[in-house]
Parts: sequence; C-alpha cells; structure tokens
Amino acid sequence: MSTTPQTIAKSMSCLRPIDSDGLKALGEKGKANPESVVTLKAKTVCEGQFRMQTYVRDLAPMLIDEPPHLLGEDNAPNPSEAVLASLGACLAVGVHANATARGINLTKLELELEGDINVTAVWGTGDLDEAKTLGFSAVRVKIAAEGDAPQEEIDDLISHSNVWSPVANTLRNNVEVEVSAA
Repeated sequence: MSTTPQTIAKSMSCLRPIDSDGLKALGEKGKANPESVVTLKAKTVCEGQFRMQTYVRDLAPMLIDEPPHLLGEDNAPNPSEAVLASLGACLAVGVHANATARGINLTKLELELEGDINVTAVWGTGDLDEAKTLGFSAVRVKIAAEGDAPQEEIDDLISHSNVWSPVANTLRNNVEVEVSAA
C-alpha cells in the first residue's frame, strides 16, 4: 500500500471538514463584489455588578463577567479575555479555511494567546495619566497545527491567515469607534 497524503489523512483523525464547495462559493462572491461591507450587530445588557449578557443574531447570549480581583463574580471571561478568544477563533477559522482551500486535512489546530494590558486606569476611575497606553499593549499567539502537508506549508497557512484575519487586523488598525448616549 502506497503512502499518499490522502491515505495518511484517512489514517489520522482529521478535524471536522469545512464544505469546500461552500468555501469556494464564498470566495467567488467576495471576488465578484470586492467593495461589499456588512454591518454586524450585538446588544449588551448589564444584569448587575459586572455580569453582562451580549446578544448576537438569534443565538443564546454570551456571558461576560470580571474575575473577583476586578470585583466580578468570575462567571465568564472578562471583556479583554473575550477579545483574545475572538482573535484566537478568527485566526483558527482562517487557518482551517485556507487548509481546506489548499486541500490540506488538519489533524490538530490549537492556539495559545496572551495579552499584556495595563489595568490601573480601572475603567476611568483609577490612574488617569493620559500618557498611559490603554488596551492591550502586546498580544502573542502561538498556533500549533498539524495535518497531511509538510510543516512548511502549514506554517505558510498560519502566516497567510494572520495577514487576512479580520479580528487581527481590527486589533492592528486604528478603527473609528463612536460611543454616544442613546
């Protein structure tokens, strides 16, 4: 029996696949209308203390809370941890989508994220030095991926996905944020 990428993939436990035809169709739709912009919506409702429910589409709400050292009840990730989770998920989607587009079957895809954040401003109630950097000052992501392709090709998938990640680019770019009273 010969050893080909296909036979190796069949013998490995691959991640649940993405619909490659659907992925191609999405790609073609983007190429046909490159100026298309969609508006995503969410609604956050404070239940008290720092317990927040965020509603997106018709999905069950996402709980956001703070840990005890930040006066929360530790019921869920805090907002900054949710940013890291969103970044990790977005990068993973990109790696898996690009693997599918290239015909690579992944058997492992794990991301470890950490971010440095100065919290001394305490949401505007603490040290209000205007020279202080608010938000993450650095984020590090380590991606472990394995599949039926050489590691160099998998490393290229990771690099490519980083370049095209909407969430990674949101963190890198200056984004206009408008906050106003309702």
